[in-house]
Amino acid sequence: MLPIKPAGSCTFDEVSLGEVMLRLDPGEGRIRTARSFHAWEGGGEYNVARGLKKCFGLRTALVSAFVDNEVGHLIEDFIMQGGVNTDFVRWREDDGIGRSVRNGLNFTERGFGIRGAVGVPDRGNTAASQLKPGDIDWERLFGSLGARWFHTGGIFAALSESTAALTIEAVQAAKKHGTIVSYDLNYRPSLWKSIGGLAKAREVNREIARHVDVMIGNEEDFTASLGFEVKGVDHSISTIETDAFKAMIGTAVKEYPNFKVAATTLRRVITATKNDWSAILWHDGGFHDSRTYPELEILDRVGGGDSFASGLIYGFLAFNDPKKAVEYGAAHGALASTTPGDTSMATCKEVEKQIAGGGARVVR
Repeated sequence: MLPIKPAGSCTFDEVSLGEVMLRLDPGEGRIRTARSFHAWEGGGEYNVARGLKKCFGLRTALVSAFVDNEVGHLIEDFIMQGGVNTDFVRWREDDGIGRSVRNGLNFTERGFGIRGAVGVPDRGNTAASQLKPGDIDWERLFGSLGARWFHTGGIFAALSESTAALTIEAVQAAKKHGTIVSYDLNYRPSLWKSIGGLAKAREVNREIARHVDVMIGNEEDFTASLGFEVKGVDHSISTIETDAFKAMIGTAVKEYPNFKVAATTLRRVITATKNDWSAILWHDGGFHDSRTYPELEILDRVGGGDSFASGLIYGFLAFNDPKKAVEYGAAHGALASTTPGDTSMATCKEVEKQIAGGGARVVR
């Protein structure tokens, strides 16, 4: 069990630190030939907070920043529709043309069949990337108001040298006040390239890892972000993801005994629209596997891992049970992959139906 604060002692069940971009989606078409786009909001760390609020009914908040213009307030409106608290969003003055600060955009194709999903982020000089240590009153958030759980990840930490430093400041403040910290490694080489590459990624993530209770990431994330290598795993067999994760965690928890939980989704990509989907979680020396969703038909894969994280967090906050956590995470991530957009449109009842083995027969 995790040492989670009681709900009555905190204003928030969960708080996320991260950037939220305006997602522009050509639907079934291609970015390069689109004549119209559907607008959504999305961001790896934020998607977790939104899922916890909209699907599971928890009290969540976002720490981020936007430019005080029409696009910034459009993103804010999406967030408010999702019910996530915005009291800790910082607003930056608009310079008129976005030369010094702007809001991020993310053009995203869903992919289909043999054509994979495509993401084209446009996030240079964003307000969130300019957040720095000292910008957020962590003492008020974690001390006076209180939060049971804090979530952030490697995407936000990689936006700039200042966001890397802010992430370290945030996890230290959360731990000081007894808040559970989860971190999704989410290694993206393109983001780290301009601030020091792989060496910087490992330097920052290894410092953050010292303050993390729940580490989320697959074999590649652990290798790139923390420098662990997998040995003794037969890469020719189909169980590579499971075996690699188990080998990786065995090494990681020796170096980081503060890890109380480690988890990842397991995906065998058949096509862009068909994956075998499951998850695995390590806790207290043992592994817990979720049920498998074979040949899961995917409408939009973006945000599936974030919905896994929010389901996992709900499982701990509601039950403090690792087996339930991995089941809620896997089911929620699977359901989120069947709807468009980054964020979950599932209900808690639908998640629990899947956990219980429910099928896809019509509901009337």
